[in-house]
Amino acid sequence: MRFGIGAAIGLLTATSALAQPAGNDPLSKIGHIVVIFEENRSFDNFFGRFPGANGFASVGGTAPQIGPDGKPYKFLPAAIDSNLKPAAEDTRFPAQLPNQPFEINPYVSLEEDTGDLIHAFYQEQMQINGGAMNRFAQVSNAKGLAMGYFDISATYLWKLARDFTLGDAMFHSAFGGSFLNHAFLACSCAFKFPNAPEAMVAKLDAQGNMVKDGQVTPDGYAVNTTRSVYLHAPSDTDEAKLVPPQTMPHIGDKMDAKGISWKWYSGGYDDAMAGHPDARFQFHHQPLQYFEDLAPGTPAQRAHLQDYKDFVRDIQQNSLPQVVFYKPIGQFNQHPGYTNVADGDGHLAKLVGTLRQSPAYQDMLIIITYELIIITYDEKVPRRKLWVVQSNIESHAAVGATT
Repeated sequence: MRFGIGAAIGLLTATSALAQPAGNDPLSKIGHIVVIFEENRSFDNFFGRFPGANGFASVGGTAPQIGPDGKPYKFLPAAIDSNLKPAAEDTRFPAQLPNQPFEINPYVSLEEDTGDLIHAFYQEQMQINGGAMNRFAQVSNAKGLAMGYFDISATYLWKLARDFTLGDAMFHSAFGGSFLNHAFLACSCAFKFPNAPEAMVAKLDAQGNMVKDGQVTPDGYAVNTTRSVYLHAPSDTDEAKLVPPQTMPHIGDKMDAKGISWKWYSGGYDDAMAGHPDARFQFHHQPLQYFEDLAPGTPAQRAHLQDYKDFVRDIQQNSLPQVVFYKPIGQFNQHPGYTNVADGDGHLAKLVGTLRQSPAYQDMLIIITYELIIITYDEKVPRRKLWVVQSNIESHAAVGATT
């Protein structure tokens, strides 16, 4: 199976196909789409050595990382573990790593955490450095760790990529982190925050270079992690610092207009709504909760925004909507800093196994994707991300380019 469409366009195209008569086009046979939305892994971080993919073997050479003086490092700067308080050198790694991508597994297993790596709006642009791709280590708070990749060839995700379709040329939608890329999934837009407190607003020089970092751009768009006025931690007591209700159209509106049923399921959602969130529940991973027409207590919110346990119930009762978005709780989303690779891989295996037992699997397309990439180095092009497609409709293996 080979898809010549980007993830967002592919989702909308496949979704519209749900309402079309069946034909020779495989997309016309799809009755259910399940999007599993994982966290913060680039294509090369997991699949740089996947056979036949556009990975390390196809690049020919990688850009040496440079220091503040503009000259290449002799060795990568020492990897930093941001989980340490204060952050400090991660002594599990050699002090002198070569100035090139390196495998993490000899030092940190898939069952262990690394520190988090910065993934923010202005910093990502600095790392790409106009396409030179040579400031990943310098700008990252994790320094040399930004050049690391995992061997995941023994994982369930790798097996799915081998048996179905691996997309090796897809790009995330916006510079920066989870918050902004979740917003782009929901509405292909940045959330408006026109009256943000001055302390939250970034400052730029005349050339557009960041002078002071911030959650909000000078022209009033939230681009770095900011929680919603509708769903936030109990400690968020200053409403002025929360993103106000958003009123622009979102992907749910478009599906509603076409008569397509949909839900966004999220691990830990009910506990968060009840005011006692799990410690690893991520409020900014809930993009549809920022919209006024999905405000807590509305019929639309109750119908469309639900918990993981509701997802399992709907699978077991064969009552899944036509389009599913699923956001795992932090423990299982594979985000560096607060979880590891193995826990999320085990959760994925269990979930996909449950989906395969459902009658809905007969016409199901499963898309496993990651919301951004610039936490680790991608040697060819900016913003290349990872996605795996599984379908019972055409189930032979392929590496699929996307546009």
